[in-house]
Amino acid sequence: MAKRILLTGANGFVGSHILDQLLSLGYSVRSIVRSESKAQQVLVDFPNHGTKLDFGIVADITAPGAFDEVVQSTPPFDTVIHTASPFLYRVISDNREFLDPAIKGTLEVLKSIKAHAPTVKRVVITSSCAAIINFAAPANTTPQKVYIEEDWNPTTWDGALTGTPNNAYQASKKFAELSAWDFIEKEKPNFDLATLAPPMVYGPLRHSVRSVKELNQSNSRIYDLFINSKRDADEPPNGLHTYVDVRDVATAHIKAATLPDASGQRFVICAGQVSSQQISDILRKDIPELTDRTPEGTPGKDGLGENAFDCSSEKAKKVLGMTFRSKEETFVELARQLLEIEKQTKA
Repeated sequence: MAKRILLTGANGFVGSHILDQLLSLGYSVRSIVRSESKAQQVLVDFPNHGTKLDFGIVADITAPGAFDEVVQSTPPFDTVIHTASPFLYRVISDNREFLDPAIKGTLEVLKSIKAHAPTVKRVVITSSCAAIINFAAPANTTPQKVYIEEDWNPTTWDGALTGTPNNAYQASKKFAELSAWDFIEKEKPNFDLATLAPPMVYGPLRHSVRSVKELNQSNSRIYDLFINSKRDADEPPNGLHTYVDVRDVATAHIKAATLPDASGQRFVICAGQVSSQQISDILRKDIPELTDRTPEGTPGKDGLGENAFDCSSEKAKKVLGMTFRSKEETFVELARQLLEIEKQTKA
């Protein structure tokens, strides 16, 4: 059982849930954030953990040697979970702002661990189904396409630089993960690696936000299109229709960090498919306050069409013992929280 864990991106949407579960299980965690103010906010969100929670400040995760100091600890680390990577389109002005932090940040973590943290035995990296899915392919095919761990998206480096922010994000996850596996193969460090690839990640927030303007990308989509809308609005486009609950993603990280059989493995972490119509139906049924705010669409309609692609979590179920929350649990709990955040915003 791991005793001392380094967690990057600890104040983010996924990272805060990982931190919550690690602390609940009694682990000692150093949370890596980008500023002292962010560290103080994490302390507000996670009070009373004493020496079980400490911090490292890394202002620029792409800087050479950025993690050299924070990977050193007494007692030393035996596990590192790296979640830090940008996914906020509204603060990205150039495609390299996706690519550089994801790729260089990942490599800097691995280099520092190899050089300065010889006791680390397992590194877990948050990748994404964006590294797996071919978004240029038709969404509906016969036979149905089911993505698995052996798949990689076909985005090229040149395409990432000149394409849309979506192309850049997809490439950043692909090339960051490939760089990590390449590091393991060539450098043969003191640790092994496991990577996790979730699709769209939804669910309640564990970290504090002051307003709906501070929501992460996926939950902002739910607020904008399904809560801050109206009954007769057009049903929103499906976007990426495979999803997972953030709390299940966090659990998968902890299992990948602690189970011996996760060594050297890549895992798709996906609860299944969900259409915009299904999200609308769930919210309108379970939250009366949203009856006139959530698009009605065509209730009961599947909304995905025949043979829409899926992502398989069979490997995660078998090796990690994963189970997944229902759509209702994910979207109803999220929507109720978003309504509370909205009230705070308007107060």
